Amino acid sequence: MEPPIKLTEKDVLAAQQSWAQAVVEVGLADRWEAAHARATKLVSDHYILDGSLLFCPTKASLSQFRQNLDAAVSYFVGNNMDFHEDTGFALQPWSAVRFENFGIQITGDFAVTMGNYFFQNAGGVTLKAEYTLVYRALQGIGLRIVAHHSAIPFEA
Repeated sequence: MEPPIKLTEKDVLAAQQSWAQAVVEVGLADRWEAAHARATKLVSDHYILDGSLLFCPTKASLSQFRQNLDAAVSYFVGNNMDFHEDTGFALQPWSAVRFENFGIQITGDFAVTMGNYFFQNAGGVTLKAEYTLVYRALQGIGLRIVAHHSAIPFEA
């Protein structure tokens, strides 16, 4: 039996940085097919894909919950007839993504994070979104997001 995985805050911060860079890379693709391949890698490398994923992306209202590879990839690059509202969040393109954690809680092989992340486009305009991410460390695979909720902050 393998020893239990001990997560650290450093592991979580590295996973967030990797995700942020992958989102930027999707938008840097020179054609949609390349962006789709990068988005597929983003989702495959960062999310659990065993059917248990709980993903509620920022700008989704009709199909607001995503559980599999195709549904998650569609959010990032669009062009999927099953998800008409998806325009490709990662195709902005974003020049930088920055996490500002309110808190990180680690218990065993799970980590829960909450805070704001900031997506900056090439013109310097920044989109602020709130997030809650739950990570699970999987033996031989590494950290995977098992739950991802994101929303635009409420404005009165």
